[in-house]
Amino acid sequence: MNKKLWGGRFSTRTDPLVEQYTSSIAVDYRLARYDVEGSIAHAKMLGRCRIISAAESRTLVGALRRILQRIAAGRWKPDPSAEDIHTQIQQALQRLVGPVAKKLHTARSRNDQVCLDVRLYCRDAVERLTRAIRAAQSSLVAFGWANRQVIIPGYTHLQRAQPVLLAHHLLAYVEMLQRDADRLTGARARIDVLPLGSGALAGTSLPIDRAYVAKLLHFARVSANSMDAVSDRDFALELLAVLSSLAVHLSRLAEDLILWTTEEFGILALDDAVATGSSLMPQKKNPDVLELIRGQAGLIIGRETAFLTMLKGLPLSYNRDMQWDKRLLFEAVEESLSALEVLARLLRRVAVQHGQLPRLMASDALCATDLAEYLVARGVAFAEAHAAVGRLVAYAEGRRRRLGQLRVHELQRFSPRFDRAALALLNPATSVARKRSAGSTNPRLVHAALVRWQRKLKNQ
Repeated sequence: MNKKLWGGRFSTRTDPLVEQYTSSIAVDYRLARYDVEGSIAHAKMLGRCRIISAAESRTLVGALRRILQRIAAGRWKPDPSAEDIHTQIQQALQRLVGPVAKKLHTARSRNDQVCLDVRLYCRDAVERLTRAIRAAQSSLVAFGWANRQVIIPGYTHLQRAQPVLLAHHLLAYVEMLQRDADRLTGARARIDVLPLGSGALAGTSLPIDRAYVAKLLHFARVSANSMDAVSDRDFALELLAVLSSLAVHLSRLAEDLILWTTEEFGILALDDAVATGSSLMPQKKNPDVLELIRGQAGLIIGRETAFLTMLKGLPLSYNRDMQWDKRLLFEAVEESLSALEVLARLLRRVAVQHGQLPRLMASDALCATDLAEYLVARGVAFAEAHAAVGRLVAYAEGRRRRLGQLRVHELQRFSPRFDRAALALLNPATSVARKRSAGSTNPRLVHAALVRWQRKLKNQ
């Protein structure tokens, strides 16, 4: 029983099945570094406040730093016999310094300790995720820059709609990822609160200095309510919500890339290094990486839902239900990081199939909206222009002719405002070049956006 941090009250050993079920070491070993960092700050504070002697504080800090070095060197492994990471570190500390190790737990509980560890983990995760998002954005921008003059069909309802620059389409995802990065920044502000010093739920009668610990651990502020501090998981839930949004964006991008690499679309081709094959059909080249990213979104969204469900009925303050939070959080973070990393790699190994683009752009009906706007510029109400061009498209389709194959007098049957200049609009390059609204697919504006993103990503 002396191996348990809480064993004094109990006279019977824990049932092995209960011990196995309640153990969290297989998951929370990831918190080892953060647990030790928090313990170092706590030990320094205890000595500074003369709750323990200065010599005892130095002894604890020195031993904890040795443990931290082992963790950093990869020489720390989870001990299956330990109940949790806090117990394992406490036992390791006791082996190094003896009975003085027992003074480390003064003025703290595993309740506020684990909250601290998870906040430190989340703060670090935000930084890693932000860097990974930047890498994915950089790959998108680089690919867009290398193909900045390529025009593809833009789609609505999965039907070819209007000509757009490929780079413009890719930059849409750069914008989505930027919103995710911004949400991470916002989430970090809610993470940046020190819970240590709240005790189990009511605080402590000992003269601790929470502000000093916050300074050592670089927290912006200390928690205002001890019961909220040990039961709050909003910060982790917010991070999960950001990861769900990120997963949706990555899934949508993966879906576009999957479609574009099919023979039916034929816009892009995957390098062999980032594709897989079929065990039966020798001709196949499959976008498995992209399909896994697309499928992974469901897992991450599911973890956010599970997290919400876990919290929804919990009374204040701490409840052991919260042990499940770390598995959900860690897996979502690690999956998001791996998806961003492999996506950035894949985007560097994909190529435009220039020979296929003329087939996709063959229908000049893609420029029908340009004809409608041409009429608007000549005083025709848009609704009337839309109807006229719609009838014109139907007329050409009925005769199995392209719009550009019609004569001016045929166009004028649908609107007298048409003239020969209208036929010059039926060209994808002309279509994108004529766009002038801010944020449009105009080549000049897209070029400027690419340059702006290159500078922004370089300076971050």
